[in-house]
Amino acid sequence: MIRPAGLAAVLGGPDRPVVLDVRWRLGGPHGRADHLAGHVPGAGFVDLDSELADPQRVGGLGGRHPLPSVARLEKALRLCGVRAGSRVVAYDDGDGSVAARAWWLLRWAGLPADRVAVLDGGWAAWRAAGLPEETGALPPQHGTIVVRPGGMPVVDADGAAVIAGAGVLLDARAAVRYRGEQEPVDRRAGHIPGAVNAPSAGHVGPDGHWLPPEELAERFRTLGVGRGPVGAYCGSGVTASSVVLALEVAGLRPPERPAMLYAGSWSDWSADRRRPVATGEEPGDPGQL
Repeated sequence: MIRPAGLAAVLGGPDRPVVLDVRWRLGGPHGRADHLAGHVPGAGFVDLDSELADPQRVGGLGGRHPLPSVARLEKALRLCGVRAGSRVVAYDDGDGSVAARAWWLLRWAGLPADRVAVLDGGWAAWRAAGLPEETGALPPQHGTIVVRPGGMPVVDADGAAVIAGAGVLLDARAAVRYRGEQEPVDRRAGHIPGAVNAPSAGHVGPDGHWLPPEELAERFRTLGVGRGPVGAYCGSGVTASSVVLALEVAGLRPPERPAMLYAGSWSDWSADRRRPVATGEEPGDPGQL
C-alpha cells in the first residue's frame, strides 16, 4: 500500500511510477467518464471488463471476469507505459478491491512485489488531501512489458474445494450474499461449503484507509488463518484479489508464498449445477464437496 502523500512525493522523481486508474462499478456507470473528468496526474485508465478480464464464456463457466489473455493484458499495460522495471501504483474510487485486481495481475504477470502497490484510500483520499488533479486522456504510451503469467497462484473449482476442506477458503463477498439472502448477479445464492465469510469491506477503517497490518492479522487469525493452505474467492475473482493483498499486508502470507485465488469464484461455481451450495451464517460441511 502507498498513501496519497507518498505517491505525490514520487510522481516527480526519477523512479516515477506508472499510475493505473481502474475505477469501476458493478452495473455501471463506466469509470472512463470519471477518469476524464479528473485523475491522478499522469494516470492511465484501464478498464476492468475489457482489459483486465477476458470475455465471459457462454454458460458462465470460468466466471464473469476470467483472467485476461497474455495479449490482452500486455496491450493494456503497454498503452499505459508499463515496462519490465516499472514501478506501478493502481487506484480505484472504493475500498481498493478493484485496484487490487490490477495489483494481483501485475504480480501474476511477473512484476516483483516491491514494484507494485495500491493507493491507500484511492481517489477519495487523493482528493481529500488536496493533491493535484489532471483531466483528459493519457496519450498512448509505449511500454515494453512482456507478460509472463504464473507469478501468483491460481486454483479452479476443484482446487477451491480442496482448500475449503483442508485449510481456510475466504469468501470476500458481503454477508447477505454469503448467507444466500441476496444474489444480484450470479445464478445461485449461497457459498461454497466450508468457506468462511471475510467481506473485503472489512479491510478498511472508518476513515477510508486500510487497517494497520496488526489489525488485519488479528482479523484473519480470528477467521482461522494459520499455517495451512489459504485461498480466496468472491463473485467474479475481483474483490478476492484484495483478500490476497490484505493477507500480504498483514504479514500472514509473504510475497513469496501468497494466498491462492479462485479466479472464477462464485460466478463460476454457481454456474455448475453439479457443485453443492451452502447457505446461512455457518460455513457448512466441506465433506459434501
